[in-house]
Amino acid sequence: MGLKGKVAVIAGAAGGLGRALTAALAADGARLALLGRNEERLEALAAELGLAKDNYLVYGADLTDPDGLNKFASEVQQRLGRTDVLVNLVGGWTGGDTLLEVSPDEMEEMISQHLWSTFHLTRAFVPYLVEQVAGRVIVVSSPTATEPGPKSAPYAVGKAAQEALILSLASELAGSGVTANIIQVKAIDTKNRRGGPEGEKYAHWTTPEEIVAAVLYLASDEAAHLNGIRLPLYG
Repeated sequence: MGLKGKVAVIAGAAGGLGRALTAALAADGARLALLGRNEERLEALAAELGLAKDNYLVYGADLTDPDGLNKFASEVQQRLGRTDVLVNLVGGWTGGDTLLEVSPDEMEEMISQHLWSTFHLTRAFVPYLVEQVAGRVIVVSSPTATEPGPKSAPYAVGKAAQEALILSLASELAGSGVTANIIQVKAIDTKNRRGGPEGEKYAHWTTPEEIVAAVLYLASDEAAHLNGIRLPLYG
């Protein structure tokens, strides 16, 4: 299942889940393109993991900027030689108000963060996957996208739009050797609350390690037959 020598693009690499995935991919021998808003945090992560200078690139900027992403995607091709896996871990939640109370700015923030980041990332990197007739696109989403609850409209709309984009992309990529899939989680258990004294309360939470394992599988050759799926990783 190894990714040795392959190039993985990770959007949201400096977050808790991103750090775990970056470490796992580096340990598997992948070369990395790390994206996020803060370049210093990305460089600090690379230094912490001891990544060799010729095995990674960082992009610290707005992920809804198509020009910047297109230039970075081209740089990845030139300096790392290929693109094999695109993973979007960009999170962020806005909610707590009823639909009648939500401001247009809150709705726009979630649409921008989840839909437009994914839109511009796929348009920048997927053409390179298609060119080499192989590749994986993976996003981490939430069951809120398909089963929205009360006071969650901005987040639910943003995630639903993101998932619709990925499923449409999967249909368009059918037979190309490139796949696009979704992992759904309710909450990420970074503090192992599920294994604590109140474990039952957090039974539906998912550990970073479980999400990383799912990403590694979907990125592998063994998962080449999976395209356009929603993989539920919650209890």
